[in-house]
Amino acid sequence: MLIREYQSSDCDKMAELFYNTVHTINAKDYSKEQLDVWATGLIDLKNWDQSFQEHYSVVAVNDGIIVGFGDIDRKGYLDRLFVHTDYQRKGIASDICNCLEQAVQGNIVTHASITARPFFERRGYKVVKEQQVERQGIFLTNYVMIKER
Repeated sequence: MLIREYQSSDCDKMAELFYNTVHTINAKDYSKEQLDVWATGLIDLKNWDQSFQEHYSVVAVNDGIIVGFGDIDRKGYLDRLFVHTDYQRKGIASDICNCLEQAVQGNIVTHASITARPFFERRGYKVVKEQQVERQGIFLTNYVMIKER
C-alpha cells in the first residue's frame, strides 16, 4: 500500500468510496434516512477538488485502487477520513491519520461520527461535545473531538 498526496484526478473515485463507505460501514449507527442526507451521491466534484487542494490531502492506494483518503487544514481541523469498505481494519485509517497529524503543528480537532469515535479515542482524542448536525431537516449525531499536543 502507498500513501501519496491527493491529485485532482482522484476526486471522482474518492466520492464513490465516500458514498459506499458511509452507506455500508456507518449503517450500523445511522438510519437509512440519515445516511441518504449525509452521502447523497450528488457531490459537487469541483468544490470537493478545491477543498482537497486547499487542505493537506492524502490517498491510500493498493494495486492501483484508492482504498482510503483523508484531509486536514492548516489550522489542524481533520475534515475527512474514509476507508474503502473492503479494506476496513487493516491499519489504513491509522496510516492516513499519522500522515495528517504530522502535517500540522498544535492541537487537532475533528467532528467524528458515532462509528469513528472509538477509532479517534484510541488515538488519544477526547470528546469536547456531542452535537446534532442538521442536513435537509434530518439530524445526525457526531462528536467534536480534540487531540491536544
